[in-house]
Order: sequence, then C-alpha cells, then structure tokens
Amino acid sequence: MTTAVTTLTSRNPADPDDVLVQLPAPGAFAAVDTVERARAAQPGWLAGGAAARSAALGAVAAAVEAAAEELAALAVREVGKPLTEARGEVARTAAIWRYYAQAPYEPTGAVHEPAAGLGLLLTRRRPHGVAGLITPWNFPFAIPTWKAAPALAAGNAVVLKPAPEATACAQRLTEIIQQALPAEVFTLLPGGATEGNALVSAADAVSFTGSTAVGQAVVRAATARGVPVQCEMGGLNAALVLPDSDIEQAASHIAAAIAGYAGQKCTATSRVIAVGAALAPLREALAEALRAVPVGDPADPATVCGPLISEYAREQVSGAWHGLRALAGGSVPHGPGWYAAPTLVDGVSPGHRLLREEVFGPVAALLPADDLAHAVRITNSVPYGLVTSVHTSDLDTALGGLDRIDTGMIRINAPSSGVDFHLPFGGTKSSSYGPREQGHAALEFYTSSRTYTLSPAKAM
Repeated sequence: MTTAVTTLTSRNPADPDDVLVQLPAPGAFAAVDTVERARAAQPGWLAGGAAARSAALGAVAAAVEAAAEELAALAVREVGKPLTEARGEVARTAAIWRYYAQAPYEPTGAVHEPAAGLGLLLTRRRPHGVAGLITPWNFPFAIPTWKAAPALAAGNAVVLKPAPEATACAQRLTEIIQQALPAEVFTLLPGGATEGNALVSAADAVSFTGSTAVGQAVVRAATARGVPVQCEMGGLNAALVLPDSDIEQAASHIAAAIAGYAGQKCTATSRVIAVGAALAPLREALAEALRAVPVGDPADPATVCGPLISEYAREQVSGAWHGLRALAGGSVPHGPGWYAAPTLVDGVSPGHRLLREEVFGPVAALLPADDLAHAVRITNSVPYGLVTSVHTSDLDTALGGLDRIDTGMIRINAPSSGVDFHLPFGGTKSSSYGPREQGHAALEFYTSSRTYTLSPAKAM
C-alpha cells in the first residue's frame, strides 16, 4: 500500500548497483487468489490441533536459529541494517516464534454459571480466518514474525505483503516458515500498493505497520468492510533529560536511539528535551556522543549508523536539517551508498517539520524546557504518541510526571528504541490504531470471542 509498481526492485542501500530482487508485481487478481487459497487451507490448520501448531512454530524457531548468520547477512545487504543489530533481530525473531509456540495450549475461553437453571455459559476465542499482514522494510524478519506467529498460533492462515525494499528477506523467511507448515497456510504476496489494497479488500483481519498516511487509508478500507484492523504508524519520540540525571549515560542512550540503524525505527528519538540546568551539559555531551557514532559499511560489526534505505530517504533527511544550526553532523558523505551523518540541531521553531513529522533518519532537535511540566507539554504537543524516554536519578519525580505523558510506552533511564516482545506494543494518537501488538494482546487481536449457551435438551 505504497506507490503502485509493475516491477519490484530491491537494492543494497550501501551499494545501490547491487540488485537483490527484480520481478514483476503479481497484481490485484493474484492477490485475491492468494487469499482464497489461504482461506481454503485454514480450516485444516485449525483442525490439526494445538500440538501440531505448537510443533510447527517451534520448528520455525529452530530453523531461524540454524540460518541465523545467513539471515543477518541478508538483512545487512538488503536493508542496510548494521551487522550487530541484524544478528540481534534474527535472535529476537527466533525467540518470538518460540514464545508463540506455547500459545496454542493457552486457554481460549471460560465457563460461567447461568443466571438461572441448569446449563453452561461458555466463552471461546476463535480465529478470524485469513490474516493479511502488511509489513515495512526496517525489521524484515521481526515485524512479519510478531504478526504472523500469533496469528498462526491462534489457527489463522496468513498472507504476508512485505515492503518491496525487503522482498529478498521476506522470500527467505517464507521458505523457512513454509517448510514447517501445511501448504498455503503461510503465503508470500510481494508487491506494492495494488497488491496491498487487494489484500486489505479480501483478508478477514488486517495488521499493518508503516507510514501514517498509508495506515490511515488501511484503517478506512478495513473498517468499511467491518474486519478487525490494527495499524502501527510511527512516532515523533521525545527523550526528557532532567538536571539530576547522569548526563553522560543519558547522552549515550539518546545518541544510540537517534543514530542506531540510521534512525530508521518508529521508536527512534527525534526530539531531545533538556529540563532547566540539564541543557548546557547535555548539549555538549550529546553532540560529542553523536560525533563518535561509527558510521559506515553495515557489514562491519563496529558500525552503528549504516545507510538510509534509499536516495529519496536521504534527500528527506538532509532537507529536514537544511537551514538549521547543526551541533553535530549536518552533512552527507560523498561516495556510494545512501549515508547521512548523525545530526543534532537546535533553535528549531515550533512549526518546523522536525517537530511535526516523522523524518525517519538520524536527526534530532534539542529543545529547552523550564521544568518537568513544561517538558511534558512539549512531549505531548505532536500528533504522535508512541514512546518517551525519561532520564533522571529521582524516580519519585519521574513517577510524578509519567501519567501526564501521552504515549503508549514510557522508558525510564533507557533509550526510546527497543521493545520487549512479550509485552503489548503500541501508541496513542496518530501512532497506532486498534488493539496492541505482541504478547498476549496479539492473540486477542487475531481471534474473536464467541459466547455459547448450553441448556438441557429436556426440562429437568
């Protein structure tokens, strides 16, 4: 559900002449046919029982672990993810499959006493049918996994439509999954907007991660059909630094959240709010930390900030800091690959693009705040509400401000980036729509609750 394309091309962002995938887009009719084949396979997958589903998901986890180095290298090459981070993503991918391998044994309902007379009242959760998943390129293994694994555990069939930029990663992940599952239970649908629209029009439940504009279109299309939908649509995340914090540690955490994977995470820090006397020392420490971030070849284990995903993405990032004072970075290196230096700017006016839109790159604005209440108001002033990090040595102060922060996740003395796959993930406002992802919340999204009344066949 991005730009309509007739040919899918995936390039190495560190070496744009290196083409990983080039193939024709299948089109809308093929997309609908894929859903119908998945729908025909789903009842057998559910009827196979909890043990079969558990064993299959466990087999996927083992296969991902066995192919870990291959998968990490593929993520490095196709989406420019630094090797150390790519290895971490693959390890998390295996852990998610193993976590949800236990889910088929979880209770699916409850037994209740009737209001009067004999009989039973039961609630039971059942799968929707076919889950249509639309995923981005930045976590090419983990995001498809944290959508697909709970959907499959609950008894759904899955059709995955990845971002074109991550087609090769999706193809390899699909090969691994399909080896453990019956035919057509998990199917890959490569493509762009045409295929994404068709999937939303045909699936029984839809889960999307991507841009706000596209996500809002997905919500409108799915809700018009009356099917369950969840959308994760990015963030404009703040890091609040109080004067009593460990400034050096805070700067280290924030620099990692700004520059890690070139800022191409919905949980990256893009606004740094320094409270009172924290401003001057933080300005110096954070600028120094960003200048020290290793930038370069993502295949180098020492690299933290690799290339941006495309030339267009680099233009958007460099345009965002144009005309502003750069405390660190503010430059685009020459040579092959779509790189941009980790950048910190200040003197940003309230209506500036950096304070209203998600730029999705290694750039952040430094903003002053008079006190914690002022910092919270600045944090809440944007259309997004995904995650906020708060840096302080006084947890009493932090707890006093937590409930006023309007984001779905709050991290104390930790980078804004990073999630725990066994806990709910999601935000407020334009960051998220619908139920949470991950953890037990995902199992609820991929099922619907049924209420059964069992009464005696004869009066007693």
